[in-house]
Amino acid sequence: MTKPKEYRDFNTYSDVVAENQLPLYFSPHSQPDAAKDLNVLSLFSGCGGMDLGFEGNFIVHRKSATTASNSIQSEINDNWVLLKNTRFRTIFANDILKEARVGWAHYMKRFGYSPEIYRHTSIVDLVKMHKSGAQVFPDNVDVVTGGFPCQDFSVAGKRKGFNSHKDHTGKIIDSETSAPSEETRGKLYYWMKEVIDITRPKVFIAENVKGLVNLGDVKDIIQRDFAEAGGDGYIVLTPQVLHAANYGVPESRERVIFIGIRKDALRPEALAALSAKTISDEYNPYPSPTHACTFSDDKLPAPVTVGDVFDGLKEPEESKDLSQQHYSKAKFMGTHCQGQKEVQLSKIGPTIRSEHHGNIEYRRLSAEHGGTQQEELAKGLSERRLTPRECALIQTFPPDFPFVMRDGYSNSRFTLSASAAYKIIGNAVPPLLAYHIAMRLQNIWHKLFK
Repeated sequence: MTKPKEYRDFNTYSDVVAENQLPLYFSPHSQPDAAKDLNVLSLFSGCGGMDLGFEGNFIVHRKSATTASNSIQSEINDNWVLLKNTRFRTIFANDILKEARVGWAHYMKRFGYSPEIYRHTSIVDLVKMHKSGAQVFPDNVDVVTGGFPCQDFSVAGKRKGFNSHKDHTGKIIDSETSAPSEETRGKLYYWMKEVIDITRPKVFIAENVKGLVNLGDVKDIIQRDFAEAGGDGYIVLTPQVLHAANYGVPESRERVIFIGIRKDALRPEALAALSAKTISDEYNPYPSPTHACTFSDDKLPAPVTVGDVFDGLKEPEESKDLSQQHYSKAKFMGTHCQGQKEVQLSKIGPTIRSEHHGNIEYRRLSAEHGGTQQEELAKGLSERRLTPRECALIQTFPPDFPFVMRDGYSNSRFTLSASAAYKIIGNAVPPLLAYHIAMRLQNIWHKLFK
């Protein structure tokens, strides 16, 4: 059968690999690793930040992967290393964004995964289909993950919370004719709970923006609702806010993480430990920081910086990587507007947002607009915004992940444009943060479960 056009092989991958001096790991004929024995059902998957983290076996900057964490599989070159594999494998993914599915399918086939496991369907519709008798969700699910939509809880957004102005497909609701319901975007966590009811995983992990914890009792409501999954069958631990820069991500990004564990799957001693008011380090599933950014610790390395992950990148006009060539040309709009600052190479980067071109931060500003990259300006390097590749590296997506792709038939048409790339990168969970969550869970799995 002929592959859909968006999943044909592209010329861009070999260019990315050659330019960054990376090995050619990518193979469309790879088979899933038999050693992966824990099944992950992924919801609100986007382009695969959480999924990639749970898979492991991807490239990160050398400074992001500390030797103390015992996470390095092999060295690639002076800048990059390959992380170890995990026991987790993705058996189901979904999102309503077509461009997210394109990006996910193109990269994840290096692990041997068919794009058919990614459902381009709303979670609401999937649950309804399942309850109508269709076999939608797979059996034998060990972990459910999901970064349920965060715009309604975000500080940068309208902070509507449960009273979202959009439905589960992203369409704007007519407030005069339709009141917010369980199917609005602000309550999609409820449908994640429905999937947990259906699949009964041993563990679920839900992610959202830090702003959620400051919206009245929203956090407590969500925690309580999740605990009722499976007929009050889950211990939902006190949610923790994790700062990505404390885990080797060169980004100011804070996310609240909910972890739920099925009671009847736990060992008796694990059930007692997780039910205690204070959970011992032995059983705590939240990962310990690997880098010291928001706190002081002489035993941990300093945070990874923007300059670290940009080292060796060519300027767009010199690059063969489409994700580095194409970027927002939106004009400077003044410092009073969002996204009009340049990144500081000696520090962590800003939160990469799922934004329009005019809100993408600058790689460098001109001297006229207050630019501080004096050496670069002296070389005649021009004012420009961050490229999708630079945004992706700040998020710890591997440098061999092609985000901007031509359609395979025309050099002037794109299957995944720069505009789409910005959107799916900003929506994603940093893969390295997800990797540390996955590895911590893997390391204590034998202690937790029968």
